[in-house]
Amino acid sequence: MSAPTNFRIQHAFQFGLLGGLGVLTAIALGNAAISLAGIITSIITALFITLGLEPLIQVLQKRVKKRSYAITIVVLGLLALITTVILVILPPLITQTSSFIVQLPQLLRDFLSLPWVQSADANLGGTISSALSSTTEYLVDSKNWPNLLGGVVQVGITLFNGVIGALTVFILTLYFMAALPSIKRVSINLVAKSKRTRVAGLVDQVISSIGKYVMGQVVIASINASVVFTTMLIAGVEFAVVLAFVDFLLVLIPIVGAMAGWTLVVLVTLASSSVQTAVIVAIFLAVYLQVEAYIIGPKIMTKTVNVPGSLIVVAALAGGSLAGVLGSLLAIPVAAALLLIMREVWIPHQELK
Repeated sequence: MSAPTNFRIQHAFQFGLLGGLGVLTAIALGNAAISLAGIITSIITALFITLGLEPLIQVLQKRVKKRSYAITIVVLGLLALITTVILVILPPLITQTSSFIVQLPQLLRDFLSLPWVQSADANLGGTISSALSSTTEYLVDSKNWPNLLGGVVQVGITLFNGVIGALTVFILTLYFMAALPSIKRVSINLVAKSKRTRVAGLVDQVISSIGKYVMGQVVIASINASVVFTTMLIAGVEFAVVLAFVDFLLVLIPIVGAMAGWTLVVLVTLASSSVQTAVIVAIFLAVYLQVEAYIIGPKIMTKTVNVPGSLIVVAALAGGSLAGVLGSLLAIPVAAALLLIMREVWIPHQELK
């Protein structure tokens, strides 16, 4: 009886040792992933941009015959766009941002003087006015700005890291654009030879779907920002360039971005103009959001990703919870890719059983 007992003890010990090593390995891999989070984010961002530009590269490649020429044209176009933003948009953006910071205390005082705000503040025992006053005093004091970012040295480090991060993403994007056909070919060769043709077709569909989605989202954000800019100019609201630029960035975020942009524009209009102007702007932009949601968006997105609306909402919320803004951007094309694989691979396989 002693031999089987010893065997069971040794077996349990070995099992526990292997389990402990597995847990330690998982912890080590998790720590490594956390340490490499910045690099992983840069790689995913560059790959996302590459896939977004791939449809344009393919169209140009049909005209100029060589992929290298098409990539050169796209890169030159991107550099021209960045230069235009720096020379044309950045100066008024800086000017209006500085003006907004200077006028922020007065804007908040005007906002607090509105009758309905005073009524709400009175019902809450002055909580609104107290919170806004203390927050404004802290934010407008330039001495506190370095503290918000961890000190003067940390500000410099943050700016330096931002520039390095942007350059890293740009260089990785160039590499991925040039190497994408090779990456596709190597990945497909990992599959059994009898299935490579089908897998290659699926990969092309997934890449095309992601690329068209990115381009479609940029088009929708550009239209939205143009409408906001035009509305601000017609209404005579200050900070039109700043609001349009921020709105463009927000609308790139699926589901919540457009509403966040609308809220920001209405609040700034309410603080810097009359209530009547803010109401008119709010109604006009709310009507436009409905047009975008039911006419412009579907017309553009039906040509990019074939995903049910409910799945889009769930995917965007899940992606945002897991990985923030980048997760929200990636969630919908990833959901479209999974849906395509399920429709083209899993369901036909189930039908054969």
